[in-house]
Amino acid sequence: MSEIKITRDNFQQEVLQSDIPVLVDFWATWCGPCRMLAPTIEELSREYEGRAKICKLNVDEEPQLAAQFGIVSIPTVKVFRNGAVSGSLVGLRSKAELEGLLR
Repeated sequence: MSEIKITRDNFQQEVLQSDIPVLVDFWATWCGPCRMLAPTIEELSREYEGRAKICKLNVDEEPQLAAQFGIVSIPTVKVFRNGAVSGSLVGLRSKAELEGLLR
């Protein structure tokens, strides 16, 4: 399974209404640290298949959603549980740190 691309059209269904934890990677194509984090995000999407959704939200394409969640620096990763943010990390982080958000 690959990451789910999040847009304002599917955010409600994929993130807020999910019955499993959802990790959302707020990123942009021009962001070097975001590109460095991408392989880790991809790895998590395979390893957590069925246990968590791993999603990517391009802040340039969805500025309203980025603003709604106070994204001022990228990459930012937020985990949602039951429609609410349960954890957040800013900057290039290790796989172990990201997994800590999902536990």
